[in-house]
Amino acid sequence: MPIRVQLDRILLERRMSLTELADRVGVTLANLSILKTGKARAIRFTTLDALCRELNCQPGDIIVFEPGPPEIDDGPD
Repeated sequence: MPIRVQLDRILLERRMSLTELADRVGVTLANLSILKTGKARAIRFTTLDALCRELNCQPGDIIVFEPGPPEIDDGPD
């Protein structure tokens, strides 16, 4: 998928753990892990807002578009 989540990079720059971010944002560690690994299919604007607030960044710092070959959809969502 050409949409990529750069949560690892931002957490490293902020010297913050995923656990600490989960506590600050009020999202489960499991859900943040899914987002961080790029396996999430959606993100709520309220979650994105909380992430940006706690990480002091813009949505475009977290989520980026990197064009490339289209992925093959191998099943129902």
